[in-house]
Amino acid sequence: MNKVRRFAFAATLVFLCLSFARPLFAAGRAECLSMRSRILRRAVAFCVLFPPSYDTEKARRYPVLYFLHGLGDNEQMLVHPGGFSLLEDQGHLGEFLVVTPNAGTSFYINSRDGRVRYEDFLIREFLPFIEHRYRTQAGRKYRGIAGISMGGYGALRFAFRYPELFGSVSAHSAALIEHFPAITITHPEQSPLLRMLGTAFGSPPDRRFWERNSPFALARTVRPTGLKIYFDCGSEDEYGFNAGARAFHNLLVSRGIPHDFHLYPGGHNWLYFAEHLPASLQFHSHSFGLSPSGK
Repeated sequence: MNKVRRFAFAATLVFLCLSFARPLFAAGRAECLSMRSRILRRAVAFCVLFPPSYDTEKARRYPVLYFLHGLGDNEQMLVHPGGFSLLEDQGHLGEFLVVTPNAGTSFYINSRDGRVRYEDFLIREFLPFIEHRYRTQAGRKYRGIAGISMGGYGALRFAFRYPELFGSVSAHSAALIEHFPAITITHPEQSPLLRMLGTAFGSPPDRRFWERNSPFALARTVRPTGLKIYFDCGSEDEYGFNAGARAFHNLLVSRGIPHDFHLYPGGHNWLYFAEHLPASLQFHSHSFGLSPSGK
């Protein structure tokens, strides 16, 4: 994300935060570190946002929400000016950790060429690392996953692929494509979809590889018992993900999988994301069984 977009996002978040009156995370803090991954053979940056009681109630353990950023952003998506304030000013949340790992342009999958095994990293290394280092509650009920755009794709995919690990999932404007379009373009830079997908699925994207990794493929075969699901999308999404979101909703309905879906006015931009992010936080807080007091 360029500086102009970051500024616009921060300004939007600050504006939205001013509309919330009951502080919860006001005494909380954030820390940004990195861990060395043997699978990725490099250091991976991450940030953790703590509720206020984390540093004072030393014996207490907390639910954890893994929040996955979109393409062009990074692990500091909620630490940018205004982002942390959005958490501080939520009045209907209990207390839980929010963890944001850096995923680059990986789409949170093991890449088509096998060079970037991000899925293996997150499941085999990152989750155990976080839950050993920090005081998290054990069990899928207390582990949620959420994301925006590319991160929304990743969140839904992880939740349906590993339903034994996650008790709740939410996504805003997830990169959902029911039927991958034929790509016969001479200049890939002219295709918004190709720019969005990058090289994780091959260059050009491999249709069969995309379809194997799609949340649609998982939702057609997996019945994630007990998984709480929320997702929304802007009705004017520039990438057409609104059509994908509606198709995913229809698929879940056809399979009798309970979920909460909304199509709101708006496009694929930070104004839309910031406006609806509070819904994710409240959804997960409720899924964790927390009250506004944090207990």
